[in-house]
Amino acid sequence: QVQLVESGGGLVQAGGSLRLSCAASGAPFIRYAFGWFRQAPGKEREFVSSIRSSGGNINIADSVKGRFTISRDNTKNTAYLQMKTLKPEDTAVYYCAVQRVVLSTTITSEYGYWGQGTQVTVSS
Repeated sequence: QVQLVESGGGLVQAGGSLRLSCAASGAPFIRYAFGWFRQAPGKEREFVSSIRSSGGNINIADSVKGRFTISRDNTKNTAYLQMKTLKPEDTAVYYCAVQRVVLSTTITSEYGYWGQGTQVTVSS
């Protein structure tokens, strides 16, 4: 059974940094794509960043480009989202997701497995 556990969220001041982790278990994730999404109160879940199995083919949303960096460590079955220069509008619950076959890594419905989410709150 695939399980994903996010960690690293918290409260940070604007301009600060956080690193989120997504630890996966239950499958050989070396062949899975990882995606990070976020959902703010009253808004739909939106794409943040994704990385395919090889570690290449990285996608990142325009809203976080230049500030967020996705990476993965296949030896640890873990993906990371390094977030810098955080803004109040980055406040949301951040979710990681995985799927082995993904046509478009930016689309929520492409992913079959999701973590429980971790709260990120950026104060102004």
